[in-house]
Amino acid sequence: MQRRRFLQSALIGSAAVLTGSPLLQAANAPKLKITRIRYYAAPGYTKPLFNQARGIVEIETDGGITGIGEGGFKDVIEQCAQMIIGEDPFRIEHIWQDLYRGMFYPPGREKIHALGALDMALWDIKGKALGVPVYELLGGASRDYVECYATGFAPSKATTEEERARDCIAAGLRAYRIGPTGGDGKDPYDFYENTKKTIDLCKRIDAAVGGGGKWAIDLHTRFDLTDGIKVCKALEELEPYFVEDIIRSENQELYQKVRQMTTVPIAVGEQFGDKWDTNFLIEQHLYDYSRVTIPNCGGITEYKKLASLCETHYVGMVPHFTGPLSTAALVHVLGASSPARALMELAGGQPERPAYFNEDLLNFKNGKLYLNPSPGLGVKFDPKKATFVSEITAKTKYPHPILKSPDGSYHNW
Repeated sequence: MQRRRFLQSALIGSAAVLTGSPLLQAANAPKLKITRIRYYAAPGYTKPLFNQARGIVEIETDGGITGIGEGGFKDVIEQCAQMIIGEDPFRIEHIWQDLYRGMFYPPGREKIHALGALDMALWDIKGKALGVPVYELLGGASRDYVECYATGFAPSKATTEEERARDCIAAGLRAYRIGPTGGDGKDPYDFYENTKKTIDLCKRIDAAVGGGGKWAIDLHTRFDLTDGIKVCKALEELEPYFVEDIIRSENQELYQKVRQMTTVPIAVGEQFGDKWDTNFLIEQHLYDYSRVTIPNCGGITEYKKLASLCETHYVGMVPHFTGPLSTAALVHVLGASSPARALMELAGGQPERPAYFNEDLLNFKNGKLYLNPSPGLGVKFDPKKATFVSEITAKTKYPHPILKSPDGSYHNW
């Protein structure tokens, strides 16, 4: 009943309110058209070690509705934006295929990251135009909230890792994640010494939180196979929630060996992009939790496919943290697209709330992220509090040939 009233108020309302409103125009218009894409830099964001930008993307339409996305470097955003001027923003899958397959070379991860930002904005447009949250477009809520875990715990005033872990669990978060010892880059990394110290740290954290999978560890691809397995074997009896990135990510086939050598729950994927990066790992049952995230995978359109692929192989979803809008998008997808176990990472144990977004973009309480019932992604963007970089208003002057199958679907050139 509450949902029905929400939809009625969003789509009907009073005649005085609706007259000339963008919502009514979008509902009555046979088609919306993308007219402009603007790109802004996120003030204060300086994390070059992640090799990804966290800009803000606005996609404007001729119906007066603007969608907001997050991610992508300026050059790849502009190349993609030039391909979608004049397109119908409701044809999200079509646009995704065009951006992914519309050039001769398949896109690399940086371009997929930009595609993800634009895709996020398209879903935001569609939700706003129809007056419903994005999770309703994805099938409706399948859970009330998404559990969270903390990488570090900023609210804690504790001086030891053990105390911070206890404070994190007491605040309602599902787990506390740690990293291996050493690795500050100043001194040579002694694998033998840090293998032993990492195992000892895990034992101390497990005792501090009382076991029960209330902690996890990311090995950061720091160890080779021998030492990574040594850590995993020592942790099996402790039963962590997961052990992440046991080895480097390039040679996926090696996880066949890793899977045979340890029984700890394995998490992989924060360094990956679209579903083709992890298809082999999932189909071979080589890990238990997917760390792939938005927008890095190509946005909501791709992530919901990844969620379905993971569901059929009983793989849980534990996406890597990115920006605040991407976190909000993940709540919509995980809240609707999959019944698989889901857990979201919060750096510092609490959502980031930059001044250029509305504070209620994320509904966080008691260590959990709740679904946002506002239309679209629930985002309000203040461009005056961001840094304008560029805008695209015209189609590319160098269109690539586009081939279509007889039924009108996309076909490679």
